Amino acid sequence: MSPRPGRHVREGSRAGFRPRGEDGIPRAAGTARRLAAIGALMLVLGAAVAQETTGSPPASRNAALEQRVERIASVLRCLVCQNQTIADSHAELAIDLKNQIREQLARGGSERSVIDYMVARYGDFVLYKPPLRTHTIPLWFGPAGFALVAAVAVALVLRRRSYDNSRPAALDTGERERLARLMASDDAQAQRR
Repeated sequence: MSPRPGRHVREGSRAGFRPRGEDGIPRAAGTARRLAAIGALMLVLGAAVAQETTGSPPASRNAALEQRVERIASVLRCLVCQNQTIADSHAELAIDLKNQIREQLARGGSERSVIDYMVARYGDFVLYKPPLRTHTIPLWFGPAGFALVAAVAVALVLRRRSYDNSRPAALDTGERERLARLMASDDAQAQRR
């Protein structure tokens, strides 16, 4: 029996022989352990990098400034999150916006001027509770409008189904003839009694 191409067979080797390293561990197992160690190292480093990029921004030493930042961040909507304020979000954009708020307040801007700046830049949608204006009506009443349209559609479908089920189906010619024969036989049996 000749060896498969690409495999080296030693003279006098036994089946299942695996070359061993200096530590006595089969080389394949040593390679697997090295790959596992490299994978674990990459996982730990990846987690550290992820923690660094999503961590909280450095808080200023001024507690009053941080309270003002949080107060403003709690009335502004995170533009990438689902129904969260900037204060609640850990998205990179939310962290950047909090840093912008902090910088503007540190430069002496008022809370109203910071909010006005954000509205001018991103529109009324950035406000967690946008004011009721002509162009914000879809934000306020859009969900209720969609729910109303869906309810009307469901009601129409259910009504049509019940109407279709309450009306007897029309008989074709063959069914009419069969019905006439059955009724005639029933009449004949009734007369015999």
